[in-house]
Amino acid sequence: MPTRIAILGSTGSIGRQALAVIEARDDLTVCALGARDSWQLLGEQAVAHRPQAVAIAEPHRDDLAEALPPGTKIVCGEDAMSELIAATEPDVVLTAVVGAVGLSATLTAIEHGCTLALANKETLVCAGSIVIPAARAAGVVVLPVDSEHSGLLQCMASGRREEIRRAIITSSGGALRDLDDQAAAEATVEQALAHPNWAMGPKITIDSATLMNKALEVIEAHWLFDLPAEQIDVVIHPQSIVHAMVEFQDGSTMAQLARPDMRGPIAYALQYPHRPAVEGDPLDLAGIGELTFRPAEGRFARPVELAARAIRDGGAAGAVLNAANEAAVEAFLGGRIRFGRIVELVEAALHRWDATTARKKPTGSENPPADDRVTLEALLDADAWAREEINKQ
Repeated sequence: MPTRIAILGSTGSIGRQALAVIEARDDLTVCALGARDSWQLLGEQAVAHRPQAVAIAEPHRDDLAEALPPGTKIVCGEDAMSELIAATEPDVVLTAVVGAVGLSATLTAIEHGCTLALANKETLVCAGSIVIPAARAAGVVVLPVDSEHSGLLQCMASGRREEIRRAIITSSGGALRDLDDQAAAEATVEQALAHPNWAMGPKITIDSATLMNKALEVIEAHWLFDLPAEQIDVVIHPQSIVHAMVEFQDGSTMAQLARPDMRGPIAYALQYPHRPAVEGDPLDLAGIGELTFRPAEGRFARPVELAARAIRDGGAAGAVLNAANEAAVEAFLGGRIRFGRIVELVEAALHRWDATTARKKPTGSENPPADDRVTLEALLDADAWAREEINKQ
């Protein structure tokens, strides 16, 4: 029987590429699709793939219902993504939606024993302390879809966990990578959005320029691979061909190289541990000519240091970092702050959060509350607190 896939966020970039991967194979089939607003495209996808059910935001129910093929059910409401999983019982759930909706659906997938393919950063950055213990207790496999974490997973196959010395994530350096720190601090929105390698959405493009995307990826790597912050490093690699490297204790370093094409990581996650064929041009290293690397220094080091701090602090620190960054990026794109303030504001919010939680500690305690005491409600409260702190600026 084909592996049954549910795609949450099917109308986004990852979702569309996942459908292309599935279309090319006979051993994969779509059983559920979910989106927020793009009901027209969701309807077209449903006609093409005939899923058991689809999920959409309530205002689009009637429009989507008319576009669906016979036999496909529709689910709406706040918990639509979770209800979609419960109704269809997929083998694999690919989560590519943004925010708390993805987190709730992820927890539902774990309850139903579905393999998880995660392309939702918030799931682990904000709630790794909830998601990973729950997945382990249920025996659920959690697989990364991000190219960097997929690369780490592939490199780690070369040795045992205890043999790993360092996990290394690469960064393109973003649109401002060739500017000095002072010039970058005063960069315009247009400059920061002009990524030299590819076109992405505005938020992730700004994250690439600040390197906050790598801070989030460091936290994800911590939860996915049970690595302490001290064993996760970031290097600048402008060509974006090497996605990740793993250094082992014998001095060997394994690197995962591929063209920047998300279909590879998606296919690997959907059919792990197998490597299904994916159409595309092979990697031509001779044609590329050179691969260069440099350390993440100066302004690039600060986000990575904040990620390490959030990992060490535990609790809701990851949720604070993520929410503060989202709010700061929004403020920059809206012209309310300069580029150089983004990471400064995130760092200040994380510091104030540390002070807030310190006041709540029992007398004599040197550590924040244990991760297993964090609740979803506490994470959402921390998220709201961080956004409010940034918006005060």
